[in-house]
Amino acid sequence: MSPFKISWKNIWAKPLNAALNILLIAFGTAILTVLLLASTQIEDKLDKNSKDIDLVVGAKGSPLQLILSSIYYIDFPTGNIPMMEAQKLMKSPFVKRAVPLALGDNHNGVRIVGTDSNYISLYGLKLQNGKFWGADLEATIGANVAKEQNLKIGDTFFGGHGLTEMKDEHKDHAYKVVGILAPQQNVTDNLILTGIGSVWKMHEEHADEEHVEEEHHHHEDETAHVQEKDREYTSLLIQYRSPMAVAMFPMMVNQTTNMQAASPAQESTRLFSLIGVGVDTLQWFALLIMFIAAISVFVNLYNSLKERSYDLAIMRTLGASKGKLFSLIILEGLILTLIGTIIGVALGHGILQLIGSYQESSQAKMNGLLFINEEFYLLAAGLMIGIVAAIIPAIQAYRADISKILAKN
Repeated sequence: MSPFKISWKNIWAKPLNAALNILLIAFGTAILTVLLLASTQIEDKLDKNSKDIDLVVGAKGSPLQLILSSIYYIDFPTGNIPMMEAQKLMKSPFVKRAVPLALGDNHNGVRIVGTDSNYISLYGLKLQNGKFWGADLEATIGANVAKEQNLKIGDTFFGGHGLTEMKDEHKDHAYKVVGILAPQQNVTDNLILTGIGSVWKMHEEHADEEHVEEEHHHHEDETAHVQEKDREYTSLLIQYRSPMAVAMFPMMVNQTTNMQAASPAQESTRLFSLIGVGVDTLQWFALLIMFIAAISVFVNLYNSLKERSYDLAIMRTLGASKGKLFSLIILEGLILTLIGTIIGVALGHGILQLIGSYQESSQAKMNGLLFINEEFYLLAAGLMIGIVAAIIPAIQAYRADISKILAKN
């Protein structure tokens, strides 16, 4: 009989003990897998979505809220800023590129983002079909939006006021899909992009009926219904022109205007540090479980060795070497921890996929079907636990005096 078969039979001679050991290892590994996958995906999303944005300018309030709403689209905006003041900042010598945003509407929970052509170059957007938005009420949608909302070129849809629910649907103005973005692997996959004039049009009240009729035949300037001084943006995404702007521009915005400047790098670091506190706590909890599992495997193998000492002595008399007995015990520890680790990794992926299916925000959705290289370290750690837990019982088996054991029996 092969060493593997012998070790396998020995493990399952006591199924409850074996199941408990496997369960402890699987539980600890599952927690570590969830934490590893979640933290990796969160960090990746933070980096991808903000990599070319140096600063966000918006209404005063929470800097973190401003970043979350304007870059990640997972919070409510801090308010609006006057267009005239914003445009002065956009023309600053410190600014290389400024992208205005107008937020406030959604379609079935998908954010509708009013912006201009600078947004295309900022994110390096490419088309899968159709074209980029041009006239008011034209929309170019993300790859995931097209798939999940079952929208194609030429389809029309309505926006609703708010960022998650279609509470106040704008039935008077239908958007038309003119383009579908190629998958970008960033937040734009889950957005509906349109001109700022489209978002303004949705929120105009008391529109002049005669002028509305004229709008059907002529594309009017963005100042159609309301004077320019009354126009508002939600925020600006800023790229700096020079390193000097890093120190000067945010200070200028915060001290000389009614707006605030927030750094994505600083706020993302702060956000991740806040998340990290909880992650670290859970990691220590998972490691504690793994340590208990290692002790459990050790105790199980140690007791099993005492009970099987006569059988092992007989194996020695039949020609089995000390090295073979040593390897049998080590193999039992490895089999137990390997099974537990594999189950734990699979369980961790399943848990994260389940969590992702209940997340409302598509921007922050976790994916349990993603596999990363760091998971091999979990597998290696599991095998190491098996070796460490089995090493003392294995040494005892190696040093066992078969004459004494046989004499006792």
